[in-house]
Amino acid sequence: MTQGKAEKQKFVLIVSIFIAGLCSIIYELLISTTSSYFLGNSIQQFSITIGIYMAAMGLGSFLSRLSKGNLILRFIEVELLLGLIGGCSVPLLYFSFAYTNVTSFSVLMITLISLIGLLTGLEIPLLARILKDYYPIEINLSNVLSLDYLGALIATLLFPFLLLPLVGVFHSSLLFGLVNIGLGAYNLWSLREQLPQKGLRKYHLMTLASILFFVVLFFLASTLLARWNDRLFRDRIIHTQTTPYQTLVITEGKGDLRLYIDRVIQFSSTDEYRYHEALVHLAMEKSRHRGNVLILGGGEGLAAREVLKYSEVEKVTIVDIDPAVFELGKTQVRIRELNKGSLDNPKVLSIPEDAFVFLQQYPEIYDVIIADLPDPSNEALARLYSRDFFKLVKKRLSPSGTFVTQASSPFHTRMAYWCIAANIQAAGFQYVYPYHAYVPSFGDWGFILANSYPIDTENWNLEVETQFLDPATASSLFQLEKDLLPTESVDTSTLDKPVLLDYFLADWRRWSRDNIPLQ
Repeated sequence: MTQGKAEKQKFVLIVSIFIAGLCSIIYELLISTTSSYFLGNSIQQFSITIGIYMAAMGLGSFLSRLSKGNLILRFIEVELLLGLIGGCSVPLLYFSFAYTNVTSFSVLMITLISLIGLLTGLEIPLLARILKDYYPIEINLSNVLSLDYLGALIATLLFPFLLLPLVGVFHSSLLFGLVNIGLGAYNLWSLREQLPQKGLRKYHLMTLASILFFVVLFFLASTLLARWNDRLFRDRIIHTQTTPYQTLVITEGKGDLRLYIDRVIQFSSTDEYRYHEALVHLAMEKSRHRGNVLILGGGEGLAAREVLKYSEVEKVTIVDIDPAVFELGKTQVRIRELNKGSLDNPKVLSIPEDAFVFLQQYPEIYDVIIADLPDPSNEALARLYSRDFFKLVKKRLSPSGTFVTQASSPFHTRMAYWCIAANIQAAGFQYVYPYHAYVPSFGDWGFILANSYPIDTENWNLEVETQFLDPATASSLFQLEKDLLPTESVDTSTLDKPVLLDYFLADWRRWSRDNIPLQ
């Protein structure tokens, strides 16, 4: 072999190591993220993925000793298989979730992780054995491992900052399946002189067929996603968007506009006024001052609409982590009609920031703080209902002010509801007032009002225009029926020990249809 050919082959193999490490980690991140979207509890999903992936890699490395014959051809076979399995992993998971049950989904997830890990475990020993003809063993191993780890590093940076926000999990899966198969094709062409010529035609045909398969899937991706989404949402989808933080879906049917975040309904246009009036007006009335109001969450502007009914309000600050939600509230025609253009009101300041970070970094004091945040269905959200979070809220609340938070359903998630109440009390709020309202789209929904001074929950004025609340109704909301009261003591949830998440998921597993946990 000439020096030039040897250098070319070394280059091909070095590139292969880097790309192989990149693709494998991307697949595992895609599977973990997709499973977290559908099943919730991201820590559990990522832990399962990492554990099974590493174990399967070990098994693959062990089995690589059985590889015989032309090792470059074996490596090409591994890349083609890895591309097909990894590239189809997210479409298969979408299909499973839409058409089967959670058990089948979990079995498929574990199978995909295991197969990808097994094939990844075969890659490194095969490449090390191929490269032994070019480098001494100590240099050979260091080259293989360092390039593989570098590929993994690039993958972990690409995924959250580029692939997830710009491409999405579904298309990213197809894209990297194509990259993996392209890697096999690259080796098949560049190293053809070192491959046995007999039977090589079938590898060319397999590679070409695999590439065409993914190209077709790319063209069909939007249609497939639309069909699978139709299985998950009852009404016609008019907008869908994956952001770095979540998946937003807007549906419309029979005049009912609905916003879903990660499949969980955020509001229905037919009854959202019940929720937002119950959330906003009781706190606004019982606060001794209401000139400066902070809304945590509520980026679509519906809570702000209610706050702006009070002439005394001078400033409304809305803090929502996702800029895309603010954008929907400003530009989506139907949502803008609902919020009455509240996000463009000169009194309103919209800040795209995490609520916890905002309370830590901004020292401003507020007369009323309203937490209109999603349910505590994962670790990131559960911390926004922790004792530590409510301590920050109390620091930013005027002594004469009032705090209110939505607190999920006292009927369906009773333990979680009372855990939130306990967390607020543990944070130093002397007076805590649980209450609830019936919202048809949600069911019986819970809220918690908190002050540093006692309030009268039986007498209300409600000086602004409302559709749902009147003084008698407001008083009745604080009457919790016997089956909503706690049946046992609850632990306080902290950042270090987020027991609220356990309560919430356990409650929903008992009630969710088809045993699908609510995210």
